[in-house]
Amino acid sequence: MALTYEEKVPPPLLYHGTATRFLDSIRARGLIAKSRHHVHLSADPQTATAVGQRYGTPVVLTIDTGRMHERGLKFYQAENGVWLTDAVPPEFIGEEGEDNREMSSPSAH
Repeated sequence: MALTYEEKVPPPLLYHGTATRFLDSIRARGLIAKSRHHVHLSADPQTATAVGQRYGTPVVLTIDTGRMHERGLKFYQAENGVWLTDAVPPEFIGEEGEDNREMSSPSAH
């Protein structure tokens, strides 16, 4: 049975926890759902850190969800509070504490 979610307006920023070993791929391709139906985003950096620790040395990515939503990308929220979206293009991704535009610029690599 497929789950369906109601579309919601996200907060301006959400977070994604991952491991440092995935950063090169994320910088190049953004966040993609792979075997999941959606990319999972957290409302706070602490939760994202806990998620990232499952996969290795954690890193928290900030996602400019406000700008994504303005550009027409859709967001949903699961009953457990996790935010969902189909994909996050690289230009909307930054590492916690930096401007999201810095990560996708050539000088940031």
